[in-house]
This record gives sequence, C-alpha cells and structure tokens, in this order.
Amino acid sequence: MAKPSLPQGTRDFSAAVVRKRNYILSTIRNVFELYGFQPLETPAMENLETLMGKYGEEGDKLIFKILNNGLNDPKNADKAKEGFEKMMEGKNSPALTERALKYDLTIPFARYVAMNHGQLTFPFKRYQVQPVWRADRPQKGRYREFTQCDADVVGSKSLLNEIELANIYHESFVKLGLTKYQLKLNSRNILTALAELCGGADKMIDISTAIDKLDKIGVDKVKEELLQRGLTQQQVATIEQYLSISGSNVEKLAAAEKLFTGNDAAAKGLAELRYVCNHCENVNIDIDFTLARGLNYYTGVIFEAKAPADVKMGSIGGGGRYDNLTGSFGVPDIAGVGISFGIDRIYDVMEELSLFPDDLQIGTKVLFFNLGEAESLFAFKAMQELRRSGISCELFHETAKMDKQFKYAEKKGIPFAVIIGSKEIETGNAVVKNLSTAQQEAVAVNQLSLFFHNKS
Repeated sequence: MAKPSLPQGTRDFSAAVVRKRNYILSTIRNVFELYGFQPLETPAMENLETLMGKYGEEGDKLIFKILNNGLNDPKNADKAKEGFEKMMEGKNSPALTERALKYDLTIPFARYVAMNHGQLTFPFKRYQVQPVWRADRPQKGRYREFTQCDADVVGSKSLLNEIELANIYHESFVKLGLTKYQLKLNSRNILTALAELCGGADKMIDISTAIDKLDKIGVDKVKEELLQRGLTQQQVATIEQYLSISGSNVEKLAAAEKLFTGNDAAAKGLAELRYVCNHCENVNIDIDFTLARGLNYYTGVIFEAKAPADVKMGSIGGGGRYDNLTGSFGVPDIAGVGISFGIDRIYDVMEELSLFPDDLQIGTKVLFFNLGEAESLFAFKAMQELRRSGISCELFHETAKMDKQFKYAEKKGIPFAVIIGSKEIETGNAVVKNLSTAQQEAVAVNQLSLFFHNKS
C-alpha cells in the first residue's frame, strides 16, 4: 500500500491556517473594494500559446504543461513520439501538449480583456484571488502551487493609477501589521535607456534578466553573466556604475539624470518616478534602480514590495505597467498597470512576527453536551435557535462521560459549554460554563441567544 504523500511544493491547509489566510485575503479584498476594483476569476488552465513568450526566457521554463489526452492510444503513437522528440529538443509540440496551468493572473487577465473588450467599461478595474502554478525548485517562501492576489487597471495611461496602487499596498500592509514593509520602484524606461547606453535596445532582455538576479547571486556573478551574454567589459562597467547609484530618492534621481543625459527613455522613466513619489504622501517609497523584474511585458513603472528587513523573506508583492500586453492577443492600444500580493509569503512573514489576532482561531463558540437521547434532542432545538441568531455551536455527537466532552471542547478551543440534563429540561434553565475561567451559571434556555451575544 502506497504511503500517502503530497506533490513536492504543495501543501494542505488546516482550519487554523485557512482562518489566517482568509484574514489576509479579506483584509486585502476590503482595500480593493474600497478603491473601486471588482472581482474576476479565470480557469486554472490556459491554452499554452496564451502563456508562452510572455514571461521571458526564465519564466517560460517554469510553466507547467499539461499532456494531451489519449497519448497512450496506439493510434496516436506516431504523434506522441514526434511530440516527445520535439520536447527533448526544447521545443513545444501541439501533438504533445496544448494547455498549461496558469503561471500568474496577469496574462489570463489580459486574455480576458482581449476577448471581452467590446463589453467592458474602461478604465476597467479588477481584482483576482486564485492559485497559480510554477515548476520552480521548492524552498522557504517558494512553492509550486501558491495563491496570487492581484489588482489591475486597464484602459488608462494616467499615472494616478500607479499612485493608487502604491497606496493600496500601503493600506493593506499597514492593516495587516506589516508597517515596516518596503516598497521599491523603478521604471522599465530607465532599463531601456541602460540598454541603449550599452549598445542597443536589443540587449534589454539580457541586461534586465541578469540584474533581476542581483539579490540572489551578487554583483560579481551578475557581471560574469553579462559578459557571457555578449556584453563588453566597458558596457558591464557602465551597468556596474548604474547599479551603484545610492542615496536618497532625490540623490538617486539626480545621479541617474547625469548618467543618462540626453536619453529620451531615461527622461520619461525619471519623470514617472518623480511624479509617483511626489504624490504618495503617506507611502514610504524607495527608488531602487537595481529593481528589474524579469518579465518581458512591463513597459513603465515597476513595483516590488519587500518584507520587513528583520524577516528573511524578500519579495511579498510586485507589479508594474504593461501598456502593450493585450496587443499580443490582437487587441492593441489598451494600457494596463497592476500589482500582485504574495499571499503565501505574507502568511509566513506574519506567522514569524506573530501578527495574527488571537481570536481568529475560535470557530465553534458553544458546545452543547450530550447527556442522553431526550436531552440531546432538547439541546438540539436550543442549539438551532442559537445558530439562527448567528452563534456558532455544535452538539457532541454521542452520549458520553462529561470528562470526554470537556476534553473535546478543550482540544477544539471552544470557550463555552451548555449542559442540559433532565433537571434543566424541567426548570427551563441551562447550565452555561465558561471553560477558560471554570465559572458557571444558570441561564434560561430561551435567553441563551441574548446571553452569548452579550459575551461577544
């Protein structure tokens, strides 16, 4: 008999964990709704052609592909063989796979907008909370199945959207207790200018992909990778000078203006950053020119939210502007910008910092004891009255010794017990025991609802 196990990089969630995750999600959802965003859901799988080529060289390798049905049918043997041969060459074959699990929520959203743009009211503001899948190497804070929580605006080029999204990050993290989070900003226009300074815009992907690894591998390894990608020593020295820009936001902008004198792309990117920073009065923004976010579809301001410095977690959110994304689906000129919250990482950070409210773990508030057939039926009617008034409660499933029922309540963290025996049925009074203080009192059965509402 096979030992039960889970696929690597996936997890089960107990009731305690689900309650904490729901606390995070409901907090963020409330902020989304406050800013006028509306919910959307898309399928777990997409056509492979929808996803491929949208995430850069590294991202495309992490897409979970789904094998076509019927590959073991002898009639499909030749097609299957051809497909596997192409796969071994690093190519995709419709004979082998045509669908994939979604890698993120942004590309499926762009596909949705492209399919429904004639019926949507623009600007269209949506939020989406669903699982996504990546064939990554599992480690702390990195899973193969995880939940993303996105907010996007399409149909507007206004930088007011970036300002709103920065404020959404701020309000959400503050409400979750993550007041020491860091919000980093850069612009892909500045990275484009860097590529132009280093020989041409065609080097953009090579440069941004390497810079995106800076935190993981360090500047020396980044320089090595850039040389391996065909850049000259002089070009790499220019990139190193760019990466060394430091100081306050004002100082960084001034240094970048000096480095990119006369470059139109840089001027546009620096103006974007200056505008957003100047109008986010309550948000502590850190301009970070090392921020690259190696996704091909970003075109303007890019965001990265990082965990407080005293937690070794790194990014807990990110996003940016992607003005040309729907163009890949045959619907050009629909501007877009969005952010994503890394729910699983946020959970890990909040757990480490003990930020979850204590009362999240209380599910059932009242346990009715089972003292016999007649008593349990009487207790059931009383319990239903409490449920109708919004009090969560349950009846012990069988007649058992009092000690066993007390232990059940203790293990489940149920704060109150209601005891109704034959004597209580006669008098119409139930015994209510506070299990944390051991105090008990008689309460009229028809007053139980009022009693527990007063205890809330």
